Amino acid sequence: MSYPYLTDVLHAFGVDIPLPLPTFGLMVGTAFFTAVWLARVEARRLLPQLHPDFMSNACMLGFVAGLVGARLFHLLEYPREFLAHPLQMLLSRSGFTIFGGLIIGTLAGAWYVRRKQVPLAPLLDAVSPALMLGYAIGRIGCQISGDGDWGIAVTGAPPAWLPHWLWSQTYDGNIAGVVIPPPGVYPTPIYESLMSFAAFALLWKLRKHAHAPGWLFGVYLVLAGIERFLVELIRVNTTYTIFGAQVTQAQIIATACIAAGVIVCVWRQNPRDAKSLAAK
Repeated sequence: MSYPYLTDVLHAFGVDIPLPLPTFGLMVGTAFFTAVWLARVEARRLLPQLHPDFMSNACMLGFVAGLVGARLFHLLEYPREFLAHPLQMLLSRSGFTIFGGLIIGTLAGAWYVRRKQVPLAPLLDAVSPALMLGYAIGRIGCQISGDGDWGIAVTGAPPAWLPHWLWSQTYDGNIAGVVIPPPGVYPTPIYESLMSFAAFALLWKLRKHAHAPGWLFGVYLVLAGIERFLVELIRVNTTYTIFGAQVTQAQIIATACIAAGVIVCVWRQNPRDAKSLAAK
């Protein structure tokens, strides 16, 4: 089942109160404010002299720019559909590409940071765990509302040890209005949330590892790229043929993220320029 609105959630618990608040929006809001709070905590640790409101302003700018980027990259992924129904796709409540949001949001935030003449690399480290945690929470909203970010149709039976709901779902009553025949599709938002929570735990553990500024952001890029590349193997998406292989837009960007992350990790692994980042 899907629960597009808070009313639907309450109804599932036997409470009949009309609260037509979209669950996806509520989870995105929760993800954003949680990520901002965590980013501020880490920024104060790494840059104690930073103004208390700086991270909030930078995150808000990155969030707004990220929404624009996420929608733009989605339109680029489905150009024919956009040309056929431009207004419908622009005003749709679904259709956001996370990597588009990450790229445009990060660029906007980096511009703001440099404009304020604040060191960029330690702030990228500060937001890395927050970005991963926010993504994990946001994907819960995709799962609850049934916004279309599910996987391909399931063709086999689940392993005996795996709960059926973790193997396939039909997302009845989803906000996308799509009817999914049994046995259903892979619930990829659940997989993404689980992998992202695990990646967040690793980033949180590594944040006090002695490294040069920017190293942790490199680790984030690697983890985010691996997570998305893997889930794309069972997600519904437009594919492109490159050197005879079928790949999605997200897999192309995920591969670039992994490569960039490895380069950053190698480049910034020596803590000689950042002894203050070795946690106490």
